[in-house]
Amino acid sequence: MPENQDEIYMQRCLQLAKKGLGNTYPNPMVGSVIVHKGKIIGEGYHKKCGEAHAEVNAVNSVKNKELLKESTLYVNLEPCAHQGRTPACSRMIIEHEIPKVIIGCEDSFAKVAGKGVGMMKNAGTDVKTGVLEKESRELNKRFFTYHEKKRPYIILKWAQTIDGFIDFERKAGTPIQPNWITDEYARMLVHKWRAEEQAIMVATNTAEKDNPKLNVRDWHGNQPIRIVLDRTLRLKSNLNLFDGTQKTIIFTEQQKKDANNVAYVQVAFDKSFYVRLLNVLYNEDIQSVFIEGGAKFLQNLIDKNYWDEARVFIGDLKFFKGIKAPIINFQPNKKEVISGNKLFTYKNSEAK
Repeated sequence: MPENQDEIYMQRCLQLAKKGLGNTYPNPMVGSVIVHKGKIIGEGYHKKCGEAHAEVNAVNSVKNKELLKESTLYVNLEPCAHQGRTPACSRMIIEHEIPKVIIGCEDSFAKVAGKGVGMMKNAGTDVKTGVLEKESRELNKRFFTYHEKKRPYIILKWAQTIDGFIDFERKAGTPIQPNWITDEYARMLVHKWRAEEQAIMVATNTAEKDNPKLNVRDWHGNQPIRIVLDRTLRLKSNLNLFDGTQKTIIFTEQQKKDANNVAYVQVAFDKSFYVRLLNVLYNEDIQSVFIEGGAKFLQNLIDKNYWDEARVFIGDLKFFKGIKAPIINFQPNKKEVISGNKLFTYKNSEAK
């Protein structure tokens, strides 16, 4: 819980910032509050990439701009110091003569990285950083992972039975369709998660056996970029993944021309494959990936320590035999029950 006034106003910045989840890529989520003599007189958040930043929206919401000269501006991330799609926020703060700025955490993006703080201090602005710093970094975990580790933030997700299987034994003639372990409420939550991430990814067997659409249907939000592994290009063109409705990237060892909103990336599936995969996603400006299968691919990412978070549903049924679920060898950080389904959330603080 916030312990002082600065933390209370910073908590409000974080609340505002989170409203941009799923819409600001490749920008971070930022909220800003302007306080005059103990009263909030302006608020704003960054709604979408290319549109005004949080600080600009907060300043624009203040009716009497003269009050800005006696106010404190709160923002969960260091104001930018460079001209991008929008003007530099640090310069705007200086021009409005806002005397004090309280910041949640500094920005590790190279074009900012302390430059915003430096610019304001040099202009005589009283700047304080590190208020709810942990919470501010957690909110923008995708943004910071991307810029600091040069790869996307990786979320693993799967559903398993109480006897530890991710899929039943599929024999010849088994219909190509999803195998539901959880109910419609859990699926609705998964679609909400999909809308929050920039890309969604599966391996070949999952694409072939389940014929997933990998889109957002049971929730409102942006459609993620679809990413599929298909080493030998064995996936049939009539699968939902090739319907052209979403940008789709196929990683393969074969050569094939892009077509129908599907791009083919040729890479070697050797011992350096995962490094190459993440490098390509980084260069494509993809900050987060939601990975939904298959079991071997998920386990490889766990074993190689290329994951940041895992969300595991356990449904109330047994398969007795089939494809074993991946294994994470430590206790979950959080346990919940969603409509009778157990949901375990793991956080990997030692990720590569």
